[in-house]
Amino acid sequence: MSSNHIIRYALGRRVHYGIVEDGATIARLADAPWHGLRASGERDTLAAARVLTPVPLPRVFGLGYNYKAHSQEVGKPVPAAPVLFMKPSTSVIGPGEHIVYPAGGENIHFEGELVAIIGKQARHVPESRALDHVLGYTCGNDVSDRVLQRRESEFGCLLAGKGYDTFAPMGPVIATGLDPSSLRIVTRVNGAVRQDGKTADLLFPVPYLIAYLSRHMTLLPGDMIMTGTPAGVGPIKPGDTIEVEIPGIGVLVNDVVMEELDARDTRG
Repeated sequence: MSSNHIIRYALGRRVHYGIVEDGATIARLADAPWHGLRASGERDTLAAARVLTPVPLPRVFGLGYNYKAHSQEVGKPVPAAPVLFMKPSTSVIGPGEHIVYPAGGENIHFEGELVAIIGKQARHVPESRALDHVLGYTCGNDVSDRVLQRRESEFGCLLAGKGYDTFAPMGPVIATGLDPSSLRIVTRVNGAVRQDGKTADLLFPVPYLIAYLSRHMTLLPGDMIMTGTPAGVGPIKPGDTIEVEIPGIGVLVNDVVMEELDARDTRG
């Protein structure tokens, strides 16, 4: 597969997909990229565009404890099978958007991750052909409320602690033609490196994850698989800036703001 940087972007009220050509120009696509990378013939300037989430309202599959060092740092055994959860589509935000720190939140963590984006429907796909169903890859941040996560996990479930609005930043591009087994993931908080991991250390690599998921359910174009986080996770607070960088993809940057509750909001 050739290497492209695909972005979803807004110009005024219109939303388009396009391919970044030279760091400054976007070759607009005629349709969503999983329908083929057919150019519309129009070009836009990147400076005039607002870069959006790579996929609108996607299904998001999350992986827990998919790096041995991360399992060790949180005191968990290395899993024998993928530890899966889902994040709501409303948790997804794009580059430059705010991560909203929940009112009453006590211990909110960042988790930089490689995200695989499905480009072709997959069901009962063998590992040997799994990557044929991948459109490309992006950067992700699996923001997590550790207090709520632990309460849920005691009863074998995981949803709300991962599912707040804004808790799944994604972007900035969908990069095609990458080898998901040889990428570096670096996460910085206020410029300081907090994570520096390699996808070569994934317990369950991308082809295995796609084969495993497609054995149990149909994967659809636009589905996003967050592949797990390396060691080094830690707390964030309002005012912080979080950067997730994967060479070959780019840098996902989001700042953190405090939730502002309406006076009529009765949440505790």
